[in-house]
Amino acid sequence: MAAARWYHRDISQVVAEELLAQAGRDGSFLVRDSESVKGAYALCLLFQRHVYTYRILPDDEGLLSVQTIQGIQAKCFHTLPDLIGAYQHPNNGLVTPLLHPVPRPRPEEDSDGEGARGGGHTLPCPGAPPSSRTHIPQQLHQRLQEQVHSSPASDFMGFMAEYLTHHVHDLQALCHGHPQLRHLSTALATACRALHSEIDFTLAGLETLARVFDPPVSPRSPAREQGFPSSDPDLELLLNKISTVNHLLSSLEKKVLKSLQETVTRHNLALPSVAVDPLPAARPLAVQNFEVKVGKSQRAALTVDVESGTVTVTKRGSGSPEEVIPQDKILQLIKYQSVQSKVRLVCARENQKSLSRDFIFPNARKREAFCQLLQLMKIQHSNLDEPEIISVYVGTWNMGSTPPPRSLASWLTSRGLGRTQDETTACIPHDIYVIGTQENSLGDREWVEFLCASLKTLMAIDYRVVALQCLWSIKIVVLVKPEHQRRISHVHTSSVKTGIANTLGNKGAVGVSFLFNGTSFGFVNCHLASGSEKTHRRNQNYSDILHSLALGDKRLGGFDLTLRFTHLFWFGDLNYRLDMDVQDILSHIVKKEFQALLAVDQLNLEREKNKVFLQFSEGDISFPPTYRYERGTRDTYVWQKCKPTGMRINVPSWCDRILWKSHPETHVVCNSYGCTDDIVTSDHSPVFATFEVGVTSQFVPKEAPGSGPEALACIEWESIEVILKTTSRSKCYIEFHSYCLEDVQRSGENTFQNCDIPGFLKLGWSSKHLPVLNPILPDLEYLGDQHLLLSIKGVESCESYGECCLALRSAIGTAAQQFETFLFHRGEETGSVRGWMRVRVPRGRSGTRERLY
Repeated sequence: MAAARWYHRDISQVVAEELLAQAGRDGSFLVRDSESVKGAYALCLLFQRHVYTYRILPDDEGLLSVQTIQGIQAKCFHTLPDLIGAYQHPNNGLVTPLLHPVPRPRPEEDSDGEGARGGGHTLPCPGAPPSSRTHIPQQLHQRLQEQVHSSPASDFMGFMAEYLTHHVHDLQALCHGHPQLRHLSTALATACRALHSEIDFTLAGLETLARVFDPPVSPRSPAREQGFPSSDPDLELLLNKISTVNHLLSSLEKKVLKSLQETVTRHNLALPSVAVDPLPAARPLAVQNFEVKVGKSQRAALTVDVESGTVTVTKRGSGSPEEVIPQDKILQLIKYQSVQSKVRLVCARENQKSLSRDFIFPNARKREAFCQLLQLMKIQHSNLDEPEIISVYVGTWNMGSTPPPRSLASWLTSRGLGRTQDETTACIPHDIYVIGTQENSLGDREWVEFLCASLKTLMAIDYRVVALQCLWSIKIVVLVKPEHQRRISHVHTSSVKTGIANTLGNKGAVGVSFLFNGTSFGFVNCHLASGSEKTHRRNQNYSDILHSLALGDKRLGGFDLTLRFTHLFWFGDLNYRLDMDVQDILSHIVKKEFQALLAVDQLNLEREKNKVFLQFSEGDISFPPTYRYERGTRDTYVWQKCKPTGMRINVPSWCDRILWKSHPETHVVCNSYGCTDDIVTSDHSPVFATFEVGVTSQFVPKEAPGSGPEALACIEWESIEVILKTTSRSKCYIEFHSYCLEDVQRSGENTFQNCDIPGFLKLGWSSKHLPVLNPILPDLEYLGDQHLLLSIKGVESCESYGECCLALRSAIGTAAQQFETFLFHRGEETGSVRGWMRVRVPRGRSGTRERLY
């Protein structure tokens, strides 16, 4: 058999159950790749409306066997088809024989020639013999047709289509021992005919320039490389020309340099020394003034001096003396939620209780700028060795395959449209810059140097490169302040292709992850499938990236990518469009009626249906759609695009987005989210977002290790209840992962189970079957920053049905606290978990210190 209908490769458990439910017959089955053991498979079998999952494991010799009921002798097979054939008979340890194979669904055709899963290519069955060659011409034509829509070279594709029709002649000649491929040579020579004149023009200029710096040489002198044996003369001549151009380009710089050096030596010229300007020192922050109201009508001025660490309050027209508040006397800063421009400052007074002062700013942006300056002042002047809060900048831009402008100042300083940085804080340097681009035509090194030079000009700081990851024209660069370089560790990079057949990198994602002291960060920059009608394809791209991107701690590889990091930022050209007529969209944009457009935004709609980006957050969008502008201006949208297949409509849309997801009970605040209005080289506008992020450092106990009797903290469970969206009846256990535990811990099998509600499985554990967990450190301050990752796994398959994250902070105390959260697996919501837990901290280990958040 050329391909097994029942083999579905790497689909998830949820998708497998959906396909079996659609089949509906007892004995329906399929095989997918195992998620828990590399090189193994999962056999999914439907019986009496429930799905049973068995693991197919290879032994040391590569023989395959099914893990079945104890007492049944395991049988070994050389290939997967042999195994499946054997289990089509009864009494083999399965609940029912394998009767009805469930075929793979047909892939969705993409306007860019991309299939929904694998671009329509047949998935080979493991262990199956090579496919027959009788359909090679049809297959080749199909592959060409899949790519022709996305290729600008439609004429060239026409020549190739003609060759594919007659390639059998080359095949026959090859079978008779003649490897010349004459018909391919003829087709290529015809297709490349127009290239001759272009190369002749370029070649003549290069040869002329080369003769200026070198004695004349015989034109086209480089030795010819062997091409097609006895190929078409025109094609051989073209190859020779290309070889000559390549030779001249690679040697011309050396010739010019050698000639200039000889000139300097011959004429005894002295090259002037170049004065190197000293590196500019980091600019001190200027003193900032804010006009505010105190009380109902009293006017006042707030002066923030970050360098000296003071806030000065000067009341207008009252004759009152200035009041200077040192930063160490500021106890708390409270932002009013009901009044976006109001803030309360809580200060300590000598021999008095704390004093609260309310200030009303002209607008919310001014209030935010004041709060950021106070936060920066607190960090600079605190006695803490390590930062507790850092600022993170995230930018995304589809550059449209054109070079950037000379200045990226507005993008890197978050100025333009939307929620932008105030002018008083725009040039405060961020601790981390993460820049994601798509359709970036610059070389990797050239792009990084350009970004570093731009930041140095703006901030007078030499930022350090943490990581660069590229996939074709998709790039992500992470830069940090020099003083943070020692705080960065465990850097990982990865990329995933989601283009044609999931093998081309024109679409896909690049990612970077690292630890900043004790806090894990993940960043994903992606370019998803284009086209208004390709929402499902974009959702599938997201799922593929989520499943395949290898980032973070390898020990957490079995967990959903969105649970592996304290903070995960996902951004890029997501390509989700607006489901509205283009003229109506343009009318709403003119009136700045963005809420009406956001109501039909595909990304928002898919998130509401829990299809993508579950539990992610996004800042409020108050800027116009960032795509598709006329290049050279931001006044006009160009929504029609000529394609070889006809006119294509690209409605203005918010294609470029920035989202994030963080562990529960952590600190992250989005301070700006907008786009530039003065960078016009692309049909996309650059988008930016800035964040205030809480971080933890290496914990140092107040008591030296071993100085006293060892006391243990413990995490205790009263009960856990799980509801899974599954048709399985499998017994399950729970795995507990955390950096505060020495090893992975595991519960016993569930003690309660029912499936009274169709499509759901309810499981329960009592305290006797749940482990008491002992963290490696017993201190309250340490435990307050820790999290537990839980994974619900089937006893028979060892496959995960869902994962979640729990914070320890709210469970610290003597009384058990209730928790409840959703379960996720491969980006899908797969159920929920709730229960009661407590974190006991021994006496003498409950001390804490003042936190900045």
